[in-house]
Amino acid sequence: MATKRECCKIDAVVNIDTKGQIVLPKDLRERAKLKPNDKLAVIGFERDGEICCIVMVKAEHLGGTVKNMLGPMLTEALK
Repeated sequence: MATKRECCKIDAVVNIDTKGQIVLPKDLRERAKLKPNDKLAVIGFERDGEICCIVMVKAEHLGGTVKNMLGPMLTEALK
């Protein structure tokens, strides 16, 4: 019997400091293999003229990720 793997889940809840910065927890950075100077694309999704979802994707994997993976997932989530 095949096991169902989760695609997305909440890995952390972070605070925005007074400078508008966030810190990604160490365990999340390690699991994502993020290193100093790596680049992340920040993608905002709008609903009714306001950004309701913000997603970060490693820039090196950006290619078709947004359109092929995130598009259908967020379309379903925003119904």
